[in-house]
Amino acid sequence: MHDSTCLAAMPPDRKPQPQMPAIQALIFDMDGTMVDSMPWHTQAWVEYARRHAMDLDVPAFMAQTTGKNAFECACALMGRTVSAEESERITAEKEGIYRELFAAHFCAVDGFASFHAQARAMGLKVAIGTAGDQDNVRFVLDKLQMQPPAQAIARGDEGLPGKPHPDIFLKAAERLAIDPAACIVFEDAPHGIEAARRAGMRAVGIGTTHDALQLSGPHVLAWAPNFSTLLNNQFLEKLHDA
Repeated sequence: MHDSTCLAAMPPDRKPQPQMPAIQALIFDMDGTMVDSMPWHTQAWVEYARRHAMDLDVPAFMAQTTGKNAFECACALMGRTVSAEESERITAEKEGIYRELFAAHFCAVDGFASFHAQARAMGLKVAIGTAGDQDNVRFVLDKLQMQPPAQAIARGDEGLPGKPHPDIFLKAAERLAIDPAACIVFEDAPHGIEAARRAGMRAVGIGTTHDALQLSGPHVLAWAPNFSTLLNNQFLEKLHDA
C-alpha cells in the first residue's frame, strides 16, 4: 500500500532556484496519471500473450515498456526490430483488448477533474504528454470529458521516441509555446519522471503504480497517491505563492 501522505509542495531543499521561471503550464501523462488504466494495460498483455501462446513475463515486460511508444513495445515483445506493419498489427490487437477491458471499469485518478479545473481557473496552461496512440487518447478523452479540453497533446505515435526520452514532453511544451523550465510534469512511472528531468522540467509523482522513492529526483516537487491529496495539501496555491 502506498503512503497516503503527500510530500510537501516544494520543500525547502527542493525549491526552484531563483533563475527558474515561474510555473506557467502543467503537462499530464495519461495512463496511470489522468486515468487509473495501468492494471488494464497489464491484463491486455496477459490476454495477448495467451492468444498467441507466448511465454511472457508480464510484470517484467511492463517495467521495461511503461512509457514506451507502440513501436518500441512491439520490438520489446518480439525481441527484435519489427516492421511497421507488424507493429501496427500487434498494437491494434493489444490496444483493442485494453480498451474493451478498461471500458467496463473506466476510472479517472481520484481528484483529477477538480485539480485540472483549479489549474485552468488559475490561468495555467495544460497539455497531455503520452506515449499512447491516437486511438487510446481519443478513447480516454471521450470518456473523461475534460472541461475545458487540454490545450495541447503530444503522442508517441507521432514519431516521437518514448520515455525516458524527453521528446514527448518537449513537444507538448512547444505546442503550448511555453519554456520547458516553466512546466511541471505529472507522472506515475520512473521513465516519465526521468523524461521530465531530461526535458529540463520539474515533476510531481502520482502514486497509482509506484511509491515516492521510485518517483524521486532533485527535480521532483512532490509525490501524492492521487490528485485529491494534492488538492487537500493546497499544492497549486503553494506553488503560486512560491
